[in-house]
This record gives sequence, C-alpha cells and structure tokens, in this order.
Amino acid sequence: MAREDEIRRYLATGDHDMLCLAWHGGAHVERMERGERELREALVAEVNRRAGAPDVPASAHGIDLLALGREKAEPMVRGLFPRAEQDTVLALVERSVVFVTPNNIESLLLEIHWLSSAWKIANLYLASVGAELLGEDAPGILGYSEETTCYVSLDYFRQGDPFADFVVHEIAHIFHNCKRRTAGLKEARTREWLLDMDYGKRETFAYACEAYSRILQRASAAKERRALAEEFAGFDVEDDRVNAEKIATLVRQACDRRNGWEVILSHCAPAMQGP
Repeated sequence: MAREDEIRRYLATGDHDMLCLAWHGGAHVERMERGERELREALVAEVNRRAGAPDVPASAHGIDLLALGREKAEPMVRGLFPRAEQDTVLALVERSVVFVTPNNIESLLLEIHWLSSAWKIANLYLASVGAELLGEDAPGILGYSEETTCYVSLDYFRQGDPFADFVVHEIAHIFHNCKRRTAGLKEARTREWLLDMDYGKRETFAYACEAYSRILQRASAAKERRALAEEFAGFDVEDDRVNAEKIATLVRQACDRRNGWEVILSHCAPAMQGP
C-alpha cells in the first residue's frame, strides 16, 4: 500500500499499519516513527480543515477549565476518601480531566499515546464544533477515557439533562482504574486501587455518583434532595449495562443519609470473600 493510501485509510477509519511498511527506507524504528509522525500531521491538517474557526459554547466562556475537574470531584473525594488522602486524590483528578478545545486540539492529537485514540479524540472535537466527522463509523461521543485521563467534549456545556454530568461519571471510573501508588498513596496488599469495586457494578457506581452529584448541587436540604431523588427515578438511564431501577433506588438511599457517597460505595464494593 502506498503511503498516501495508508494516510487516507487512517483518516477515514482510525486504522493503520503499526509497522508503517508504506514508509520505505531507513531502520525499522525510524520508519515507524516517521510513519506515525506523518499520520498525526495529516490528522491535524484534516481536523483543522474541517473545523475551520469554531466558536466555544457561550456557557463555557470565562470558566477555568483546569479547575472545573477539581470542582466537580471535590464533593466525591471528601465523601469517599480519608481526610489524609483527599488532597492527593484531588490533585490527581485535576490533572486527569482534559477539555478538548480549539486551543489544545493540535497538541492533544500530536501527543496522545495511541494513534487510534488520537482519531477518536479528533472526531470528538469535530462533533463538538458541528463539523463533519472523519468517517462513516466515526463515534459521536461526549468524552473518551484512556488510562487515568478523561478527554471531554465542549458539548458537555450544552447538556440539557438535569441529572447528567459526564465529568463526574468519568472521574468515578478513575477511582477504580487508578492504583494507589500511581496517585502517590501508600499501597497495601489488600488496597491496590484507589477504590475497590465489584467489576459488574462499576457503571452502576458511576451513574449513581453522577445523579447524586447533580442532586447535591441543586438541593441544600434533605427534603429537597429526597424530592429530586424521586424526580430522578422518572428518568431512564439509557445503558443496557445497568439496571435503571436499581440506580434510582441507590440514589434514594444516598439522599436519605448525611454522607450518601459512602452508601453508593458500600453498595458497589466487592463481596467479602471467605477464608
């Protein structure tokens, strides 16, 4: 396959030959590095061509995007972690939430580890600015997570669901995907991850955290929280990985307690194993 064909294939599908055999000459590693660099540069050029000079949503103007992740995470962290660990976890989260904007899209596409991830983020960005996506099968996504980093579309600021918060949802996943030592915390034999969680309840945890976080933002009194929990029960969680009724029940239980975060975590913790 010619180099131009390989570039076209990557731009349309996100797939590429990892060995970069279309780039002839030079040592094996040198050829791969040259091929990857040219694929990334082609991706940046095509994204810029399609996006033009996009506008940032009015609701995002004046917001400190770097601080927003910490602001969203702080109630969760205060409710889920011991006081001595909270600042360390908050610092991790602050580094982990990245909003994809016209100002940083080029550097993200050039620096993110995997070419396939760069392609997904390119489409995330194009969708957020109303531009044509790169291919027929390109995902229309609000965010994308890789390891402990969550990339968030500017469409986040256009959400209309009163109980939805994609940033909180993805931060919740960071807690069970990140090892304690990665965050700079002491690790024990029985405490490898920031939060231990039943694998099958990870999405339940994230959706419950998302709804409970929005309720706390909107209500200052217990009576108001319970009323909003009942309102949330009337919303359908459109995700076949979870049971919407169980999430609604869990959110109700959380709203009945002073620290609802502990209720959510307790429900989603792994079952105790016998000797």
